[in-house]
Parts: sequence; structure tokens; C-alpha cells
Amino acid sequence: MTNDSDTGRVMGRRQWLQQIGKAGGAICLLWSLGLWLREKDGRKSALPVTSVRFSNYAVPGMAGKLVAVTGGEDRSKAIGLALQALGGIEKFIRPGDQVLLKVNAAFASPPLIGATTHPALVAELIRLCLKAGASGVLVADNPINDPAGCFSLTGIDAATRAAGGSVVLPKTGDFKPLFLQGAKRLDGWPVFYEPFKKVTKLIGVAPLKDHHRSGASMTMKNWYGLLGGRRNILHQDIHRTIQELAHMVTPTFVVLDGTVAMMQNGPTGGSLSDLKQTGTMIVGTDQVAVDAFGAVLLEKDIQTLGFIRQAEAAGLGTADYRSLNPILIST
Repeated sequence: MTNDSDTGRVMGRRQWLQQIGKAGGAICLLWSLGLWLREKDGRKSALPVTSVRFSNYAVPGMAGKLVAVTGGEDRSKAIGLALQALGGIEKFIRPGDQVLLKVNAAFASPPLIGATTHPALVAELIRLCLKAGASGVLVADNPINDPAGCFSLTGIDAATRAAGGSVVLPKTGDFKPLFLQGAKRLDGWPVFYEPFKKVTKLIGVAPLKDHHRSGASMTMKNWYGLLGGRRNILHQDIHRTIQELAHMVTPTFVVLDGTVAMMQNGPTGGSLSDLKQTGTMIVGTDQVAVDAFGAVLLEKDIQTLGFIRQAEAAGLGTADYRSLNPILIST
């Protein structure tokens, strides 16, 4: 027979279990809400992991350098002349360096369209880096379309392998949340960090293009390809996003390929009528100045390109590229 004290103990245990159940349910609800909010904001939901930040890949004493090579269609020759004018690739790449080329391979389109980094330019940069003693050269991007297909159709994969480099295709586990102090858009955003783990030098290599939202796609916009998640929602404040991208990454140098410029219907293009032979290769250590120079080739008013003004205001470079006394080389 069960007495009153036994019944009380049973009821007490039941109430205790009910309370535990309610508490657990509340915790699960809050956890689910947190995940939903992060998904809603475009950030990839996951168990908490340590945030990452990118190193400063600049070479001491090489800040504020700018070179433009004009008049040619040979990308390999142009990049060689530009780097010679800066003192040679050896000024930037030292024996044992692990180099990463951040290319634009966003679309599954052939080089002729001008929407992606040209494979001939990628191959020549790899050769130059290896000649300078780099221990390896990685080539990476997080394309909008299927990564393997994009790297194949753009010709970048074949060019990389032929020159002795390695393509790094993004996988789910390769992304980590970014720590970017003061950022309104990118702090906590998932970034393609895996290729950077052993990298000592970083080179951004971008085509010169019109862009229907930002007005132009150049070297600062090129870092957009390091973002994961639903990054398309960042277009809602595209100029602030590009400014934060320039804050996120300090490269060794950047290359803006204006051999051919996509003057309209960017960033994808699709017709040769969108292109113009502008015959200019721009290389520099100031991303803002390089993009300001590129804007002139695109026949854009710099004042209409908010990301350039914002990046300059944030102290990330100068929009007055002429103040850097750029070296101009005519081929």
C-alpha cells in the first residue's frame, strides 16, 4: 500500500521533471530562434566556433605604389612590365612564401566574355611567384555557380595546373565566421578561410567590369568571393559591404586587368558588344587608388561610386590616385 508520504514524493518528482522539461523546452526554443535569426540574416547557422581574421599581407615599405601599363593586349607582358617597374616580383614574394591568388571565377563563362579573371594572367603570376622562390601558389574563389564548373569553363583550372599552381575549391567546412571590429555588415559573416591557413602573401586579381548595383566591379569588390552564406542580401547595402571587404583584407598587391573592360551589363555580360579594348593593366598596393584609376577606364564618375568614397573616408587608401605619382608605361 502507498502511504501519503510516498505519494508526496512521487508528485514531487513529477513536478520536478515537468519543470526540467519546461526549462529544456525554453532553451531549445531560444536556441532555434537564434539559428533562425542567423539564417534570416544570411549567415550560415552552425554550432559556435572561433571567429577568424585575415592577416596583413602587405610588404613593409611598399605601401602607396601604383603602376599602369597601357597600349597592349598581351597580359603576360603587361604584368611583367608592371612588376619590374615596382622593383620586380622579388620585392613582394620571398623564397618559401605560400602565395594565394584570389581570382574572380564567379561565373561559368569563357574568358572571351570578360566576366572573370583571365587564365593567361593567372598563369603568368603563378610562374613569376614560383620563379621568385614561392613554395606554392594557391588559386581560390567561392563562385556563384558550381565551383568546379566555373574554374573549368573560365580556363583558370587548366592554366593554374599548367603553371604549377593548385586550385582550392570551397567545401562546407572551409568557412569560418569573420571577426571584423566595427563592421556593420560582415562581422560574424562566414568567410572562405581554409586556403588562408598557411598563406604568407595574398594577391587579388580582378577583371575590370561594370556592375548593375555597385556601379563597378574591381579589386575591392573581388574580395566578395571570399564570402559564404546568402551573400546576395549584402547587395542591399553594397557600397558599405565593399568598404568592409577592403577593411577585411590587406593584400600584398592587387591587379586590375583592364586589357578589356566590360562597359555595360555587368557583372555577367554575355555579349562582345559589352566590351571595350582599354588596353591597360593596373598594379598597386593601394586598393582604393587602383579602383579609382579603373573607374576612369570605365568612364565612371568616382563620386557616384560610393564604395570608393567610403573606403577612402575609412582610411583604407586614396581616391586621388594621381597623388601617388603612378608609373605609366606605354608598350
